Formats: sequence, structure tokens, C-alpha cells
Amino acid sequence: MKASEIIALLPYQKPFLFVDGIDDLSENRITGHYTFREGEVFYDGHFKNNPITPGVILTECMAQIGLVCLGIYLLRDELNTTQKPQIALTSHQMDFYLPVLPKERVTVISEREVFRFNKLRCKVKMLNEKEELVARGIISGMLKA
Repeated sequence: MKASEIIALLPYQKPFLFVDGIDDLSENRITGHYTFREGEVFYDGHFKNNPITPGVILTECMAQIGLVCLGIYLLRDELNTTQKPQIALTSHQMDFYLPVLPKERVTVISEREVFRFNKLRCKVKMLNEKEELVARGIISGMLKA
């Protein structure tokens, strides 16, 4: 399954799609990226005259790349390409270290810990363009083809 096919199966669309590309993919790991655009709606009030990407949006970006894209790849043999998979985030624990500003490109790296009975748990981390650690944690979710 190609990266473009995985992205097409994501159950998101702009302005809530936080995946620009998938750079590396295997049964146990995925690396992808997203650039936060200057005009994203959540910058309007977070923070006044000093826009910073909210942590919940960073978490969503990590979940879309690190959990959902990897999950679609793992379910590839069961998927019907005309119907998007069903996904539910079940838990997350995240630590944040650096802010992400408008126009910044981030890279998400996710490593599969467990995939059983369609429940996927991954260790994820986000790096900025300088390869500095922005955030890291654990994300779990249920996926259904």
C-alpha cells in the first residue's frame, strides 16, 4: 500500500487533516510530516499576537500519522478502498517540550508497541526541523476496517 493510498483513506479533511506525507513505513514503524500553515484557524486566539500551536492539535497530528496511518497500513488486507476505516482514540499520555509556531514543519515518528484485536498502541514523538524533541508519549486506539 502506497503512502498516497493511506492518506486518501484517512477519515479527515482540511481543515482537520494534519498529514502532508509519509516518509517511511513498515509493520512496526511510521515516519510522517506536516507543516502548520500560518492561516490555520486555531491560531486566531492561541495566543493573542503570539500564535502557538495548541497541544491538542499537536496530539492530533501525532495520532493521525502515528496511530491512524500506521493502523490503516496494518489493516491493509482487510480494507475496502471505497470505505474509510473507523477509528476511535482510546487513550493518550503526552509530554510537551517545545512550542510549534506557524510555518513550522514537524516530523512524527511512531513505533508500534501492541496491535491485537484491532487495538493499536504506539510510542510517538514529534521533532521540529532542527530535530529537537517537541513532544512524546503513548497513543492507543481501536481500528475497524
